[in-house]
Amino acid sequence: MTKFTEDHEWIDGDGDVVTVGITDYAQNALGDVVFVELPEVGGTFSKGDEVAVVESVKAASEVYAPLDGEIVEINDALEGEPGLVNSSPTEGGWFFKIKLNNTSDLDGLMDKAAYDAHVAGLD
Repeated sequence: MTKFTEDHEWIDGDGDVVTVGITDYAQNALGDVVFVELPEVGGTFSKGDEVAVVESVKAASEVYAPLDGEIVEINDALEGEPGLVNSSPTEGGWFFKIKLNNTSDLDGLMDKAAYDAHVAGLD
């Protein structure tokens, strides 16, 4: 089950540990990603907190915590190959895995149809 935020993060997984990355729409808007700053494993965040930073040739952008939880894993591959965010935003370009404090909070996020409608309204 994949969910989305208005800030263009995708959240994927079943259970209390989910994977987070930025959407294809977001990576297209950013352009070529040249640097990614990831959070520390063990860090705890509340929904809306800045968790990571993505720098591209165009701009720097924040990646926010989609829900409350603790970082349990980061994608170390991005440190050496930040372009994975562009080439594989929903596979190899994921940012972190977060253990959710409350899995029912996922219900408040958008599904793919709602996110696609959200993005269509931005263009």
